[in-house]
Amino acid sequence: MIASNVNLGDGCVIHHPDLVNLYGCTIGAGTRIGTFVEIQKNVLVGKDCKISSHSFLCEGVTLEDGVFIGHGVMFTNDTYPRAVNSDGSLQTEADWVVIPTLVKRHASIGSNATILPGVTIGEAAQVGAGAVVTKDVPAGAIVAGVPARITGRVHDRSVDMQVLGGM
Repeated sequence: MIASNVNLGDGCVIHHPDLVNLYGCTIGAGTRIGTFVEIQKNVLVGKDCKISSHSFLCEGVTLEDGVFIGHGVMFTNDTYPRAVNSDGSLQTEADWVVIPTLVKRHASIGSNATILPGVTIGEAAQVGAGAVVTKDVPAGAIVAGVPARITGRVHDRSVDMQVLGGM
């Protein structure tokens, strides 16, 4: 379902509109979204991104232009989630604060990675499949593992490093 309050940029491709859940978000021009993706309110997705199937982008996530999200990527926005308050009452939006996450332009996040709240993934960085990102990832870094650690640097000629500051 694509709610009426979604702002879709020109040329967005949503392969199966009946098999996504998008509401209150902004999706940039030319972005492609796979099946079984959920994008919550107040998420900002830049232009020319690719979000693969079964991924979850919760409130507080910002993707800059040209970001790749692999299959089953999970973003989180609360460090200490709870269903109920100390008095046993169900929590509402008033009982917690969204912790924002930023993915900078041309970054790539591999399948089944989990991104904890409050991190910034730098320009052209690559997150390995299955990684759990618990802290900021520098621009141009390759990270992998649980927790994610730097394993190398991006030297991919498909990324114009001059445009990205000559990393």
